[in-house]
Amino acid sequence: MNNSATPNGTPVDSVSHTNSPAKDKHCDLYIESDRTGMTVETLKRAFVDNLHYIQGKDAMFATPYDYFMALAYTVRDRLLHRRIKTAQTYFEQDAKVVYYLSAEFLIGRLLLNNLINVGLYEQTQQAMADFGLDLNELMEGEPEPGLGNGGLGRLAACFLDSLATLEIPAVGYGIRYEFGIFEQIITNGWQHEVPDNWLRFGNPWEIARPDYNVEVKFGGHTEAYTDAQGHYRVRWVPSTTVFGTPYDTPIPGYGKNTVNTLRLWSARAAQDFNLQVFNAGDYTQAVSEKTFSENISKVLYPNDNTPQGKELRLRQQYFFVSCSLQDIIRLYLRRHTSFDAFPDKVAIQLNDTHPAIGVAELMRLLVDEYQLPWEKAWDITQRTFAYTNHTLLAEALERWSVELFGQLLPRHLEIIYEINYRFLNEVRLRYPGNTARLARMSLIEEGYPKQVRMAHLACVGSHTVNGVAELHTELIKQELMRDFHEMYPNKFQNKTNGITPRRWLLMSNPRLASLITETLKSDRWITHLEDLRGLEPYATDPAFQAKWQQIKQANKERLAEYIWRNNQIEVDPYSLFDIQVKRIHEYKRQHLAVLHIITLYEQLKANPHMDIQPRTFIFGGKAAPGYFMAKMIIKLINSVADMVNHDSDVNGRLKVVFLSNYSVSLGEIVYPAADLSEQISTAGKEASGTGNMKFALNGALTIGTLDGANVEIRQEVGAENFFLFGLTAQEVMSLKAEGYNPREYYNSNPMLKKVIDSLISNYFNPREPGLFEPIVNSLLNEDQYMLLADYQSYVDCQQRAAQAFRNKAHWTQMSILNVARMGKFSSDRTIAEYCKDIWHVKPVPVSLDTCRPAFRPSRASQASSL
Repeated sequence: MNNSATPNGTPVDSVSHTNSPAKDKHCDLYIESDRTGMTVETLKRAFVDNLHYIQGKDAMFATPYDYFMALAYTVRDRLLHRRIKTAQTYFEQDAKVVYYLSAEFLIGRLLLNNLINVGLYEQTQQAMADFGLDLNELMEGEPEPGLGNGGLGRLAACFLDSLATLEIPAVGYGIRYEFGIFEQIITNGWQHEVPDNWLRFGNPWEIARPDYNVEVKFGGHTEAYTDAQGHYRVRWVPSTTVFGTPYDTPIPGYGKNTVNTLRLWSARAAQDFNLQVFNAGDYTQAVSEKTFSENISKVLYPNDNTPQGKELRLRQQYFFVSCSLQDIIRLYLRRHTSFDAFPDKVAIQLNDTHPAIGVAELMRLLVDEYQLPWEKAWDITQRTFAYTNHTLLAEALERWSVELFGQLLPRHLEIIYEINYRFLNEVRLRYPGNTARLARMSLIEEGYPKQVRMAHLACVGSHTVNGVAELHTELIKQELMRDFHEMYPNKFQNKTNGITPRRWLLMSNPRLASLITETLKSDRWITHLEDLRGLEPYATDPAFQAKWQQIKQANKERLAEYIWRNNQIEVDPYSLFDIQVKRIHEYKRQHLAVLHIITLYEQLKANPHMDIQPRTFIFGGKAAPGYFMAKMIIKLINSVADMVNHDSDVNGRLKVVFLSNYSVSLGEIVYPAADLSEQISTAGKEASGTGNMKFALNGALTIGTLDGANVEIRQEVGAENFFLFGLTAQEVMSLKAEGYNPREYYNSNPMLKKVIDSLISNYFNPREPGLFEPIVNSLLNEDQYMLLADYQSYVDCQQRAAQAFRNKAHWTQMSILNVARMGKFSSDRTIAEYCKDIWHVKPVPVSLDTCRPAFRPSRASQASSL
């Protein structure tokens, strides 16, 4: 295989692709089209054509962004060629389609991903070089879509990649957030949020589909009536309506002709501009409806600390679910005249509780709009939906006040009450006289305010409920949804999460990917991650270890350069890179890592000549705008960093860095550079985690609790290759049941007391007395996530990790074995299990035409909208 440079300036192997068209027997002559051709010369012609006629520039006036856009459109042409053929194939075969509903899709930059998946990387690099352009620089200029916050959205993106790679008919549905997740700015150690205007210069990958606009209703009231056949009916008379416009992004499979679609909805007003009001002189009011309506798709997760914020979140969720379900029905009815086959042709996956309103919305559409009998509609609904739970945290299991629900979605509240009435009758028959169970299982939580339980709605309205790690699923069965599991034991499954090796090894760590391919003498591992087992015999080979170490060192130097460039902090790339990057949350316990840093700092202050393993502690992640304690943790990290990084007693042996505005593209630099991966959540709180998988796949060793997928990672890589500490989930529950008192740990552990006292005494914040009192009070008086109980175990485990790092040969052996044994954690495996056990769908291979067919408008040709 030939090596060539990637965006990071490192070699990547060319990949074998089978998607180049062979000569069609019906074509006397095949001439490569500038729109679809794969050769260097064809790409060059197409690039110049797009620069001139889409960007309207030539080489004299073109900017780097013009070049990027021209290249992106060139690649998009090849994707659309495959996309149209994919849609036609699905339509002709009347294939069952998976519809993945998610509030987040953290897809990352797409140019490199698309080049690799379609098999165009080397040709494109050569074509750009022939023009004197650097492909790496062009790719760096691509804006990153801010369509997600963390693991939930990144998982959805990995799943889309795997669905296309496995040739599964699928569509992802979500919201086209105009500003997405905020851009994080760190000022004086504090997080500040500014708009992430990722659409400022347009998005070359998406295609607007205004011809598929749908109408979404809000507010108003309902009216009962009797139809011509004497049936009781209800019509919803809304107070406002908005339109949803779909924007399609093509999602190519790796080495396949399949290109699926991510369809995102943008909100716009039913009436953008009121001319009468404008002519009357009220210019602001003339566009007020437009402003109000378009707020729905402005920002990911608006702050819901206010009633207005809560209402906007509910509007967002209903908006994209209603748009998506109307679209799904439209697509289904192109081939069918009744809903009898709907569950056999449609599989809808609810990615957490955000789209759970879909259960009530599908019932509304079937009963009110298409006038199906309730019983038939309910049977279709239950057989169509499946629900993935992603959290064990009570506050993340969404509840909406009945009052707000009734104001915003009056018809849906009626439907939910009817579903609940019928469901509770089933519970009464099954468990007569058990009023406590009725209260626990009801879709409506009594109290003030009375609330709709969205997780219960999703559970009742779905044929399958799955957790995302073995431990998580067991806790769902035993704790979170115990009543439901007892009533419907066959409804619950586990589907351990996975990550795509294309993004998280092939793209992000090309040197390591090349070494693996060279060693295994095959690149089959890219789609069969279990093939990495073939690396095990090399784990103790000194020559192979040396190559492995060189790659890790180069990745660390790349991250060190990034840190200097963006944080102006000089870090030692030969130190132990101890990294924790993820959403900032108390249960993820970034502040436990800070307590350990302060512990090492205190030891160095007491003995400046102490022999200590040099470390660089690296944090990254965003706090929700309204989450005070998470923002306080970011401030604590930065305050400790400011003190430690400038103390001469430390002499550079400890460095602390907070990477601002953490993103997918930054993760592609961070994961390959890690020596030690921090996965230290309180046992029983993390559903799965996927960052733990990305780190391990790139050769980092894990320090962690038995939480989420850590349990399975440890089982796969071997207990001897994992740094385990802390209470188990059962021990956490038992200790809390006994009456956990964090002050006992504080008073009985001198070092812990000294660390906490340094926060009380304002040592790290002398100019802001009392700043960290909320953290101290939380730890000493409640410690909900049991940091103090796990502190000593964590510190001791960190010492073992530091000692192990000093033995380079053994550390490298453990690193190699971690990578070799990560095959289970491919999203390809996860999706294959969903297809077999939940969705009951099969691959639909796509073959490309080699000559352009004559244009004949037909029903089949319209299928490209899918």
